[in-house]
Amino acid sequence: MTEGSKAHPSDLRRVRSAEDLDIVLGLLGFWGLVLLVVTVSGELTAQPALGWALGLLAVVLAMWGLIRMRRKLPPRTGRRLI
Repeated sequence: MTEGSKAHPSDLRRVRSAEDLDIVLGLLGFWGLVLLVVTVSGELTAQPALGWALGLLAVVLAMWGLIRMRRKLPPRTGRRLI
């Protein structure tokens, strides 16, 4: 490894935190999809769906905030550095 190819430790932490944030976004996306299906099925079958819809709103707002944070971090790499 040459001197120029070594990454600064703070850069490695930022890449790691970006990758961890991607994992959290994936989990929130999965649960958002689950909540969407439950909310729509509740509405179509005339079941109470307000709680599910509020949960979906919370997940969507959390994802929106995390995506805004993710844009400030370095781009994805092909592999995890550490």
